[in-house]
Amino acid sequence: MQQSSGSHIVWAALLALSAQSPNVSAVTSRQLVEVVDFTGISTSPDGKLVAFRADRASVDRNVYDTVWYVQPIWSSAPPRRLGEAGPAMHDAGGEVPNEPAQWSPDGRWIYYRALLDGRVDVWRAAVDGGRTERVTRDPANVRSFVLSGDGTTLFYSVGATREEVGDAELDEYDHGVHIDRSVPLGDSLFRSGYHEGRLATQRLVDNEVMGSQLLSQTPERWKVVDLRTGTTREMDAKQVPARGPARIELPQDLGSAVKVAEAGDGRIAFLARAGERRTGAEGPTLGVLGRRKTGKPILCVATACARTRITEITWRPERDEVVFTVTDEAMGQALYRWNVADGTVHAVAASRGQLGGGGRWDTGACAASPDALVCVAADPDRPPRLERVDLESGERRILFDPNIDLTIDLAETVTVESAVWKDREGRNYTGQLYRPLERVGEPAPLFVAYYRCAGFIRGGMGDEWPMATLAKHGIAALCINSAPFDEDALARFRHAQAAVESAVEHLASLGYVDPARVGLGGLSFGAEVSLWMAVNSTVPRAISVSTPVVSPLMHLLMSPWEETHRSRLRRYWQLGGTETLERWREISPVLDPEQVRAPVLMQMSEQEYRYSLDYAVPLMRMDKADLYVFPHEKHQKTMPRHKLAVYERNLDWFRFWLLDTEESDPAKLAQYARWREMKHQQAKAPRS
Repeated sequence: MQQSSGSHIVWAALLALSAQSPNVSAVTSRQLVEVVDFTGISTSPDGKLVAFRADRASVDRNVYDTVWYVQPIWSSAPPRRLGEAGPAMHDAGGEVPNEPAQWSPDGRWIYYRALLDGRVDVWRAAVDGGRTERVTRDPANVRSFVLSGDGTTLFYSVGATREEVGDAELDEYDHGVHIDRSVPLGDSLFRSGYHEGRLATQRLVDNEVMGSQLLSQTPERWKVVDLRTGTTREMDAKQVPARGPARIELPQDLGSAVKVAEAGDGRIAFLARAGERRTGAEGPTLGVLGRRKTGKPILCVATACARTRITEITWRPERDEVVFTVTDEAMGQALYRWNVADGTVHAVAASRGQLGGGGRWDTGACAASPDALVCVAADPDRPPRLERVDLESGERRILFDPNIDLTIDLAETVTVESAVWKDREGRNYTGQLYRPLERVGEPAPLFVAYYRCAGFIRGGMGDEWPMATLAKHGIAALCINSAPFDEDALARFRHAQAAVESAVEHLASLGYVDPARVGLGGLSFGAEVSLWMAVNSTVPRAISVSTPVVSPLMHLLMSPWEETHRSRLRRYWQLGGTETLERWREISPVLDPEQVRAPVLMQMSEQEYRYSLDYAVPLMRMDKADLYVFPHEKHQKTMPRHKLAVYERNLDWFRFWLLDTEESDPAKLAQYARWREMKHQQAKAPRS
């Protein structure tokens, strides 16, 4: 077993959090960065234990600690620490994949991938806490693995070896990089981003934005470890046991399966969706196929299954029931169980936040035992915690809550309310509003994040604008769930503009906010909306974006993927070459940056910021923009120190523009000097 004594101390202290007397203080940006998340939840074969991984950022060490635990489901015993998994392995989009632990059939071991000593291997930990050991010792990083049904052998897959990857990178460095469509033209060419714990040279594999490390397309090779002797040998991939539910073919009228779950007896539960884009109101179809995966499926026709947005499914062990999750328009989640034999559906539990299997954005299904679900619960005013949900009574009980101090601080400093309102055309919108307790009864400035408001929001979609910390400092913060998708870009932007402007009107009518002091920010589509409104609306006084928006330079740098990028650009933005010049003028700020009314803070990743330079540089020269770039970051930033810096600068930015407040920190003198000049230039050009 290999572990860091420092990490052991960190996690020992973490386990003791729930027993400490809270030291109530303000909700700080650092607290939000260092929230503990849960992933990899799975129940033991006998249904008595749950294994899970706890992930926590450390600003001091600029790393995410990941540690595996096991805990009884039906007793009050605390979780038992089993072993470390090393730094979190973020995917190309900046998220941590939700990989459940695999249990040995006798329930004595859990198996998991871990990044330790610069290598990704399969490890196993004894459930009694007595031993943790490396199972694979391969010169290549393990991509995936599966345990045999009898628990005596472990099958795992690898690609190129670590040495081969490093040699290929150095060979390109020495001889020059051949530019083709696999090279991300907006990024640095050599070791530009982190993959599996190391800086790696990146390549575009199956789309024009998400990078993978060099040689990632090396054909997969499978090996098998005899767990009794420790011997390893190569094997034919055709001999590998099934890895997950079988592929299924559905009747044409049902469309294709988007999620499947297999019961112990071989039956398959599925969610099917017809067409490329279906609205949440239409919803997917829930059904079950028999053991032979053929014949007419049984469909759930109960009211709870009809025209609802079912997002997750799992089988209830030893029962003839499928447990499914419904996510509503406000991103609240409810759990139901469908009896496949008699067709009845029973409500289990509901939450105004997330109630799933872990993860920030894609939560997955709760882990199921015969009598209970184990779920990660996260609400707008409560950070993640592990809960047991009784499948018969629906009773919820907290198993582990390492974020209890932050929960208490939130209750002492801000109030969080669900918001529902209509625009002038009668369209409904939902969101979550963070209000400063000390300003209740008087209008406060308002910050708005537009995109998605799921679970414990922290910093909105992309996690860059510390909602609760803004509220603590006197700025109300509203996260808005985006309107249903529209392929017409102008319609999308106008719906978003209507959502933001009607929200400001609504909250101002209640006396909550000052409509003359509104800030706006977002990632990806949220960034597009923010910059669009900086041109087309008088509402935002200042904006902050974390990603580029569509522009001719972005169009050029992505053009090697012509069949993918250009067709998507035409379909979803109605943009092309010079023949769509007027459309470019409507969509992008490039052709007339003078149109941008509000000052813009840009905090972008190194992998993306170059796409923005055709409009960012003119805006900077006009003192309308301030640009920061974070090295080695992806679409969503991941490094804890970068997250904290982004949080703190966004807090400074909106306090400066909405509260006319500056920090006295000498290290920020240059920052405020730039912003004062921007304010001076803005005063010369009154807002229309």
